[in-house]
Amino acid sequence: MDSGRTGQSAAGILYRFLTVERAHREALAPRVVAAVGRERLDQIMDGTRERVGEITGVRDNPDGLVIEGTKGRALAFATTSDGHVLDGLLIAPGAYRAPRLRIPLGARAALAWTVWVLLLAARIDACWQAPSRIAWCGRLLIVAAGYLIVEGWRTPARLPWWIRRAVEAGALVGLASACRLPGLPRSGGGDADLFLGVALIAVFGCFLVRARRHRWGTAVSRPLTFPLQGGNWYIAQGGGRGLNHHTAFPEQRGALDVIQVGPGGARARGAGTRGGSESHLVYGQVLHAPCDGTVVSAAGHIDDQEPGTIRYQPPYGNHVFIDTGTEIVKLAHLRRGTVTVTTGDPVRAGQVLGEVGNSGNSTEPHLHIHAERDGVGLDLEFTGITGPLCRGRTVRT
Repeated sequence: MDSGRTGQSAAGILYRFLTVERAHREALAPRVVAAVGRERLDQIMDGTRERVGEITGVRDNPDGLVIEGTKGRALAFATTSDGHVLDGLLIAPGAYRAPRLRIPLGARAALAWTVWVLLLAARIDACWQAPSRIAWCGRLLIVAAGYLIVEGWRTPARLPWWIRRAVEAGALVGLASACRLPGLPRSGGGDADLFLGVALIAVFGCFLVRARRHRWGTAVSRPLTFPLQGGNWYIAQGGGRGLNHHTAFPEQRGALDVIQVGPGGARARGAGTRGGSESHLVYGQVLHAPCDGTVVSAAGHIDDQEPGTIRYQPPYGNHVFIDTGTEIVKLAHLRRGTVTVTTGDPVRAGQVLGEVGNSGNSTEPHLHIHAERDGVGLDLEFTGITGPLCRGRTVRT
């Protein structure tokens, strides 16, 4: 049995827990048994054995703890604070298959941006080669449509400043090609370029306006207090479909992902964002309760992820869920060891709850916040903040 960077003791305890007799499970995981109940835990263990067969070991790999058996493998998450008993346990329901090729998220993003920049560069060059004024207008509109996507959809604030400035400079290069207009004929080809440019501007513009202004029609019962104070807070996910990946989940459809940005829109200290979580401006920022209510769930024992990677963990990671009496407000991905409340505690708006972290289903430090009622996500509203809360907006507090 192997173990790795996060789970040397957790892997060993998990293996013991999975292989002991049913009657001894509570001694190895009293908090887990208390949280889910003996009967439910027995069902989970039985289902795991049906999928993986006889358990032969627990290994730690980049995706998390892997339960290995004679019939297959399953991904798991486990924590221990004392090296003797499990404090938390989560086992993925499906079979685990390691990816054949691991491409870092940063490399994938860099490739996508490289392709996009090359396409923009090609269209900007086409403006300089336009055979007529109509062709030039059409080609410039195509370039403008590309910048609509860059600015409105691809969240440029998440890029290093030097990439953003280079992309923005390309727009000036395209506009500079207007110096050729006096020497070009009015027509002589280019009708197709003009039609395509107008169509792209119309389609992309309508999409962005609609997604940015989207509301689900059911809002929180009263405006919340914005949970982060004293900074510029960039909404990295928010709005309608296409601008907010949360819309695929009914209970999270109105959710926001919030990061902090500094001068020029940089989200990290120093020259770039390749450092650990500590390099991100939002990491460690104090989180305040957005409303009055009662804590119905809280966790603060889960490790932060390394930026750009996701190990298997409970999706919300360290979190605080507050019942206001009319809805549940959920704040997630908090920093390990900073959560100040426990289940059952009353809280008041503005009370310190913890710090922003990078735990759970998170590729970089950020705050996730959403409100739900009867399992359905609500539109968020905050005191003193007007206008749509959509991807690409910066809120100043």
